[in-house]
Amino acid sequence: MLIVSYRAQRTAGVYWQNAAETWVDIQTSETNVVSSLVNFVSGSQKTPPPAAHFMSESGIVDAFIMLGPKPMDAFKQYAALTGTHELPQLFALAYHQSRWNYNDERDVTSVSAKFDEYNIPMDTMWLDIEYTDGKRYFTWDKFKFPHPLAMIKNLTELGRHLVVIVDPHIKRDNNYFFHRDCTDRGYYVKTREGNDYEGWCWPGAASYPDFFNPVVREYYASQYALDKFQTVTADVMLWNDMNEPSVFNGPEITAPKDLIHFGNWEHRDVHNLYGHMHLMGSFAGLQQRDPNQRPFILTRAHFAGSQRYAAIWTGDNFADWSHLQHSVKMCLTEAVAGFSFCGADVGAFFGNPDTELLERWYQAGAFLPFFRAHAHIDTKRREPWLFPERTRQVIQNAVIKRYSYLPLWYTAFYELELTGEPVIRPLLAHYPLDKEAFGVDSQLLVQDRLLVRPVMQQGVSKVDVYFPAIDDKKNSDWWYDVDTYQRQERSGYVSVPVDDFKIPVWQRGGSIVPKKERQRRASTLMLHDPYTLIICLDRQGKAAGSLYLDDEKSYAYRQGQRIHVNYEFAHDQLVNSFVGKPKYKTLAWIERIVIAGLEKVPSSASITVNGVSQQLEVLQHDNTVVVRKPGVKMDVDFAIKLNFA
Repeated sequence: MLIVSYRAQRTAGVYWQNAAETWVDIQTSETNVVSSLVNFVSGSQKTPPPAAHFMSESGIVDAFIMLGPKPMDAFKQYAALTGTHELPQLFALAYHQSRWNYNDERDVTSVSAKFDEYNIPMDTMWLDIEYTDGKRYFTWDKFKFPHPLAMIKNLTELGRHLVVIVDPHIKRDNNYFFHRDCTDRGYYVKTREGNDYEGWCWPGAASYPDFFNPVVREYYASQYALDKFQTVTADVMLWNDMNEPSVFNGPEITAPKDLIHFGNWEHRDVHNLYGHMHLMGSFAGLQQRDPNQRPFILTRAHFAGSQRYAAIWTGDNFADWSHLQHSVKMCLTEAVAGFSFCGADVGAFFGNPDTELLERWYQAGAFLPFFRAHAHIDTKRREPWLFPERTRQVIQNAVIKRYSYLPLWYTAFYELELTGEPVIRPLLAHYPLDKEAFGVDSQLLVQDRLLVRPVMQQGVSKVDVYFPAIDDKKNSDWWYDVDTYQRQERSGYVSVPVDDFKIPVWQRGGSIVPKKERQRRASTLMLHDPYTLIICLDRQGKAAGSLYLDDEKSYAYRQGQRIHVNYEFAHDQLVNSFVGKPKYKTLAWIERIVIAGLEKVPSSASITVNGVSQQLEVLQHDNTVVVRKPGVKMDVDFAIKLNFA
């Protein structure tokens, strides 16, 4: 449990490390009835400061203090304690298509083909529990999915991936190898009497592997080996759900507190760690299956440190505007607590969203780190082409925009692994002197480069966007609308018009954002596509940014096979500098440079590489200047100078 307190001059955090059931009581001057009574009796007129009480059922006092002093310092200190998410494969940051459940092989292949037919990028198809043989994990339904390897190959040949669900409840069936092994070897969680615990979940009668036992985790991990789970390939990734653990007939729909785990731990002591231990086994299984490929896992249950193994989502949400609003708040909360790789089911798990809500959910989801559409088995099918043409176009526009920003997301996740700085951030992370920004939770920052205000109210034609102040004099950064490059120069709330296709997204003046603007069916096909650099100048005519690239799949980047480059624009010149020696070989190059905020239009530009200069074409486009086709490779030092007549 992490709680962070902040004010203009100081930020501090407390991490309460306890895996038992914990109650946290937040008391403020407005809600603390007890302190109000004390003040009344004592005659005190003082307003008590906010307070928090942590009450855990069992365990010891194990607390860590983060001293800040700035919000980002506290976030990084917590990450230093619990770890950071390793760089995911690029496809994991792209768009995912899921529902409970796609019916069969033909359904999966058809949906994939329809995304191509309607020109909507998509990287990953997901299969929920119905793909299995009677909810027996590591098996397939032989009637609905008789040729899983061929189905997987059809996806991978298109540059796409498959994710399958593997939950921790194990069907109690003596003909099921996994149950047989766990029973014979004593691998299940025990009752206080020493018997295998039996609960009820999707398969019916089920038992639960004791992942606290390293031998059980090793056995579980071994099941992902391709000579055992022979109906998948090394490119198939994982979804770990129901791993709280979920027990339909258990107290509070989970495991009884008096169950016994390895080491003689009662479940009450370690309940919140069960999903984490499950993840450790899953992650080890994927790494052992293919040591050269970064695993991708999505998990529902998580604990401090689970970010080292998996992405998360906000759980079973409803098709309601309030749940769309909460998705942003929840992911921001998770991000500052170490879990940047967060998203919410686009369109919602339960219910049937109308077209407006669905459109707005896609637009919001496109700016959360994990971007997946998912739905309950009883909902209407909601693939984009099943809606009116205008809705399909809105969804297509949102997905394409996400893909164009993949270089930014990928760079942000690499820098997260290095520094622990959250990928998405509340305004207070960078504007601690603006008290008004503290309470803004309808907006988010992508690093410190983009400010995003999703439209999360029904039927609106404008929304209020808060532009934070950088000091106590209400001075502001400059912000540029990413669609029009119109500039906002003052702090405070501004009413911004929106339409079906538009949500307010602004790039901070002083930043450089890398993009890829050639559309492909999947991110894996974008590897060597050219880059566009978007330069938005600050009040001093300067800007800076970074870009990271590698093979987008393997661990070779940890052996130096990568390019990490900083860009700086000042005095009408753009230069680059490498962080370490660039060793990764790529065919990618810089296709164009877009500059917003110049006071006048240059007559030309020149690029210098290895002491040789040549002229470049410069165009004025709306509120920007475009330098066309610098043509320089990503691993080459260069300088581009703007020339004025």
